[in-house]
Amino acid sequence: MSWPYPRGGLGGNPNLPPGERLRVLLVEDDEGDAFLVGELLAETNSGIDLLVATSLSEARRRMTGVDCVLLDLGLPDAQGLDGLRQVLEMSGSAAVCVLTGRSDEHLGIVAVAEGAQDYLVKGQVDGVLLTRALRYAVERKRADENARRLREVELRQAESARLERGLLPQPLMSTDKIAVHTFYRPGRHAALIGGDFFDVVQTRPDQVDLIVGDVCGHGVDEAALGVELRVAWRALVLAGVPDDEVLPALEQVLMSERRLQEIFATVATVRLDLDANRATVRLAGHPPPVLLAGGQVAPVPAPGGLLLGVRPRRPVAFDLQFDTEDWSLLMYTDGLIEGRVGEGDERLDVPGLTRLLKEPDSREVALPDLPAWLVGRAEQLNGGPFADDVAMLLVTRGGGR
Repeated sequence: MSWPYPRGGLGGNPNLPPGERLRVLLVEDDEGDAFLVGELLAETNSGIDLLVATSLSEARRRMTGVDCVLLDLGLPDAQGLDGLRQVLEMSGSAAVCVLTGRSDEHLGIVAVAEGAQDYLVKGQVDGVLLTRALRYAVERKRADENARRLREVELRQAESARLERGLLPQPLMSTDKIAVHTFYRPGRHAALIGGDFFDVVQTRPDQVDLIVGDVCGHGVDEAALGVELRVAWRALVLAGVPDDEVLPALEQVLMSERRLQEIFATVATVRLDLDANRATVRLAGHPPPVLLAGGQVAPVPAPGGLLLGVRPRRPVAFDLQFDTEDWSLLMYTDGLIEGRVGEGDERLDVPGLTRLLKEPDSREVALPDLPAWLVGRAEQLNGGPFADDVAMLLVTRGGGR
């Protein structure tokens, strides 16, 4: 059974904007007490629409769109704090106020400790006090919800910051024969980082290892997996695992740690032999590094290889001999080259990236600023920010070009 009260706010104040009206559900099995609440609200032009449910089961069906629940603690199908707990569980974002008898005033205080916004004692409230209490309860609940959402955002930002530190470490390098410039920018998907990662490790005076990788997908799970892969790679390199065995071992980590069988990763690794001025490049489904040397720009013609986690197969090594002491090697994730070019479906891709690096303006950009410049130019062509994350490593020697 339910009673609407036309004078309890449904038509009480026609000048009140609809968005400022409150919808209150009174859960009360005593018809006299319910009638009294309706009269108190009606006499104050409260702007409150009152609905009445006589049991907890009926209240459950009428909860949609309610701003506040006014709950009697003595119901046919629930008594005391047990009924309150059930209402708090089902009320969602609605405020909950307890309506008690005079002998239950202590219980009302306990109810607030349980999560109710306020308690009211029957016979001790008039229309003004009742209206004020209900509106204050709704505002407190909204403030609590806003504080909770803010806290969730802060926790998410802190989590992203921790993951980003794991994905994007400081290069572990002491040599001054080369310089490494790093760059990372999250995509526009709520500023959540994805699985892009990079790392730089020097294991001998003449040897530096580099990796850039990308776990498919975006979000915490993919970022966490990216951190695991980066840390595993660093551990394998520092442990002196043979170069040919590093990526197969990394693939084992991926396949054992991924939450879905469909998850894969792309990786590019480079081992620099500084004394011999050469590099060994391995690609696992990843776009190739781009070499800048002797005034020329060209992608490294290393074989693409298979994605990690699809069908285990050892990537083929490609030996790159630098012809000059002045060169740069750009490693990047595919977020940089997947942006559109113009109005059609054409993507920037590796040839487009090469063209950008050949532009006269790019030669005027200092090498530490070159990754950010590339992103800016690519986003101009894309017509806006990238949807995907972008991570880059720019390794330079001598003049860098």
